[in-house]
Amino acid sequence: MRSEKDRKQPRPLDEDALRALALRHVERYSTSEAKLRTYLARKLRERGWAGERPADVDGIVTRFAALGYVDDRTFGEARARGLERRGYGARRIGQELRAAGLAEDLRGEITDTVDAHGAALAYARRKRFGPFAREVPDRAVRQKQFAAMLRAGHDARITSEVLDMRDIEPDQM
Repeated sequence: MRSEKDRKQPRPLDEDALRALALRHVERYSTSEAKLRTYLARKLRERGWAGERPADVDGIVTRFAALGYVDDRTFGEARARGLERRGYGARRIGQELRAAGLAEDLRGEITDTVDAHGAALAYARRKRFGPFAREVPDRAVRQKQFAAMLRAGHDARITSEVLDMRDIEPDQM
């Protein structure tokens, strides 16, 4: 088995290699401009730079955005839909989008489209809270459920409504 010293060090990046790395990343992953910028900066730190001019990470990201390879709106909407389906509330979705580097106004537009009640019901169904519980929880368990739903990004009023439900009609889902 090879020791760490014996391992071959990866070659430093040049302009073409950096662009190829970026293209491979956006082919494989849905990403935001900020996440692509962070990825390329990390690769430069890990492998070094052998180009004649300084690395133009911002230029690559801007070009990929202009070509449509990276689109913050599409990324944010897809990410928000996925989180909403899993039952996360608008506040938590906004936090995830902020972590992905999306602009504040774009985050606001995307989180405004979240169906708060539907997401809360999806979370309750997944965790077997409220109308999906097998039995009525005691006070301590209900407080833990309430706290879990708040951490998932749900409003306190909607959380109370969902946890207080005993039966659910199909039109409420």
